[in-house]
Parts: sequence; C-alpha cells; structure tokens
Amino acid sequence: MPRPPPGLGPVRYGYGPPSVEKLLGALPVVAEFCRRLDLEGIVDRVCPIREVARVTHGQVIEALVANRLTSPRPLLRVTDWAGEWAVEEVFGIAPDALNDDRIGRALDAVAPQLDQIIGSVGARAIATFGVDVARLHWDMTSISLYGVYDEVEAGFAQPRWGRPKDRRPDLKQVQTGLAVSSDGGVPVWHRGYDGGAGEVAQVVGAMAALKALAGQRELLLVGDSKLLSRGNIIAMHTAKVAFIAPASKAYLPTEVLGGLDIEQASPVDYAASRDAAKPLTQRGTYRVLEGTIRLPAKRGRGQTEPELQLRCVFVWSSARAQAAVASRAKKLSRATDDLERLERGLGGRHYRRPDQVRQRLQVITRSRKVTAYLRAEVGTDPATGKPTLAWSFDQAALDADAASDGWYGLLTNLGVDQADASEVLGRYKSQEVVERRYGAFKGPLAVAPMFLKDNRRIS
Repeated sequence: MPRPPPGLGPVRYGYGPPSVEKLLGALPVVAEFCRRLDLEGIVDRVCPIREVARVTHGQVIEALVANRLTSPRPLLRVTDWAGEWAVEEVFGIAPDALNDDRIGRALDAVAPQLDQIIGSVGARAIATFGVDVARLHWDMTSISLYGVYDEVEAGFAQPRWGRPKDRRPDLKQVQTGLAVSSDGGVPVWHRGYDGGAGEVAQVVGAMAALKALAGQRELLLVGDSKLLSRGNIIAMHTAKVAFIAPASKAYLPTEVLGGLDIEQASPVDYAASRDAAKPLTQRGTYRVLEGTIRLPAKRGRGQTEPELQLRCVFVWSSARAQAAVASRAKKLSRATDDLERLERGLGGRHYRRPDQVRQRLQVITRSRKVTAYLRAEVGTDPATGKPTLAWSFDQAALDADAASDGWYGLLTNLGVDQADASEVLGRYKSQEVVERRYGAFKGPLAVAPMFLKDNRRIS
C-alpha cells in the first residue's frame, strides 16, 4: 500500500459508506424523560393500534414532544425535522413514518382519551420525580387560530371570538388552562376550553381534577382574581381545597383600600425576583395587614345564599404605589393635552355646536380613563354663539384615589394557624411561575399561534 503524502496524515483508499451527520441536541434527554414518564406506554394502553402498524400512537406522541422541545415545526415539516435530527437513532422511528397524515391520525385517536392520558402522565410525574402538588398555581390564557375551522366537532374545544391576549381581534381563539407546581413551575395538568369560555366558570372543574391528581394530599390552589366567585368559594370550601387569590374591585372597592392605614401594617421580609440584584435601598418593600371582608347574602329564585365572611390579607407594595402615581399622572397629562386642544378648537369647523363638544368630551373621558376625576360643563357664549367649555379635575376624587395607591387584598380560606399574613403573601407571589410557563408556551415551544383544520386535535 503506498504511503500518504507527507503532512496529510492517514488517507482512506477505495470507497466506503458515506458519512451522515444529524443533529442530536437534547433528544437523548427528552427520550429518557419520556421513558421515565412511560408516555408511550400510557398512550398505547389507552389508544391501542394494530400490530402491523409501523409506529404506535405512543411513539408518534413522543416524537411530537421531542419536536416541541428541540426544534418546533408545523405538522407538514415534522418529517423533515426527523430526517435532520437523530430521531431514528434515538427513538427508533423512521422519518417517513412521521408524515402529517400519520400524526393527524394519532392526534385524532388521543383526543377522546386526553383527560385519562393527562391524569396518568401527571400521576406518573408526581410519583417518579417527586413533584410537590400540595400547592398548585392555576391560570388560563388564549391562543389565536389560523386556518380552516368552519365546521367544528362537538365535544372538543370550540374556536370562538373573544378577547385574545395577543390583541388579535381579527382571529378566533381557543383557551387553555394550566396548573403548575410551585416548586419549579412543573406543569402537571392542562385543559383546552372554548374560545369564549369564561375563566371563572372553569375553576370548579379544574379544582376537581387537581384534587383527584393530588390524592390524599392537602391542596392549596393559587390563582388570579378570576379564581374567585361566590360559587367557586363555596365549592372549594366544601371540597376542603385551600385557595389564595387577589380580590377584585367587586369584592374590595377602592374606598375600602383608601381607608387603610399603612402605619398599622407590618413590614414583610420579601424581595421580588426583579429586585434581587438591587441594593436594599432600591428594592420594593411590602407591608401586610390582617382583616376580613363580607360578601353579602345573595337572594334569587326563591333561594337565599348565606353571607360569606372571608379572611383578607391587605398588602401594600411600594412598587405598586409608585406605578399607580405614575399611571395617574400620565392619564391626567394626556387628558389635559386633549382638553386644551379641544378648547383651542371651540367654534372651529369640528366643534361648532355644543353637542359636538360633548361628544368629544365623552371620547376623551373614556379613552384617558379620567371619568372619576374630570368635571366639565359645556355651554354657549351668548355674545358669539360659540360653544364654551369649563373643566377641572376634582382634587377630592384624586386624593381619595391616591389614598388606595399600593394596596390590594388577598382572599384566602387558610387559617392564621396555617399561614400568617406574610406567608400568605409569599405563597401568592409564586403565581408568576405559571405565567413563565405560558411564556415558554408561546415563545420557544411555538405552540401559539395555532394553525387549525380540525378542532378535535386541540390538545
């Protein structure tokens, strides 16, 4: 055999098999987690398939999970992804077995059994990884939809018009509810809902599912203000599920908050994560005050529901107070600019009559959100016949509003012996973990927006 030229190192003579390069990334890690969760086995036991099939539904679902966690692609492009990545080597699935038709059939098979699959996978995660489900954080969000969905199948999430979080009123939406653990924000349960579903009305169903998932453990459910309604409060109390959620203005009006005395509130040793790197003097501060609120008895249809008395932890936040001051100043400044512009235009072609001035006043008041403060009177100058405008901001109303700056209330059925006021605040402050999960949902996982042909496949 001839020697290679000097300096070139070993040389391969003849023809060998061509080398193939594929991306590996996190595929082995994803495969190991899927194995420990028994994802394939759970899906295949619930959704069996003929033995002659190339891949099972469980294998397809595992591949879709891997795709979301590595390089999210539309269903039409999953085959390409599987060819570029080492899917066949790690999962034993040939790329051409992951065509969009096969994926669609897997999603159609999984859809009617989704609750059972989610519950089984969640229970497996709790048992295998020791996920703490004693405290769960619940929230809902919207997902905008593209595609053809004129004919929707009953029994699955229905696309509807709503108030999308991404501010796309031109698109229909569905909604999703997500429950995550307080420790690490691990998602343990989710559910798809109709696009127009009210969040308050979904709480009892979610609570029942989460209580079943928690088993014998005591459950604390933390959410935003939509977690609470009279019916939800009674249902959670009856089910012996503890809750923490902020009180809406319907339960805790501004005048009540304005009557609180900050000097009576106790300082709390808590720092928001956004302030962790700041010097102590620049961090936001918190104070808490124990109290109660009463929800009056409700009468209707010949029945009377009793008055409810709830524990309320009143919280004062310096950051929230500063934000309220800045927001009010901005509203007043913008309203002032609009009103001065209106004054300069009195008698002009746009504001020749008093009714035109009143219409513009309504627009300014509504858009600048100064209804509580603005006092205005429109008249007519007897000498010129031109409309007149006299306006001012009610200082008493401004002072009353400012008195509530920084205050909000957390309603809970936890007793003081279970959690003092500062502990209630600390537990509620972990609510941002579920918001981070939604950030991942709509960010790197690319779940939203969604292109949809069949609402059965919304999972």
